[in-house]
Amino acid sequence: MLIYDIWFLFIYMFFIGNLIFVSKNKHLLVVLLSLEFIVLSIFFFFLVLLMFIDYDMYMLMVFLVFSVCEGSLGLSILVSMIRSHGNDYFQSFSML
Repeated sequence: MLIYDIWFLFIYMFFIGNLIFVSKNKHLLVVLLSLEFIVLSIFFFFLVLLMFIDYDMYMLMVFLVFSVCEGSLGLSILVSMIRSHGNDYFQSFSML
């Protein structure tokens, strides 16, 4: 019964992160935090899955490297947007 609760927790975390990503699109910071929450839920899912099948954790380290690169890229975009526009609202800048 405990395994089903853990799988349900990962699925619940993933869908809550997706719900926040879809619904809260006013601030860039909230969108970036929801993306990091999704990445964290996927990381925990991979961790439990690889421990369950007794597999090597090398791919987990590669996943962590790419998720850290994604987070730093999003943070640099946020800082450059705040410096150029003064806030992190999506409505304050034009895509054209």
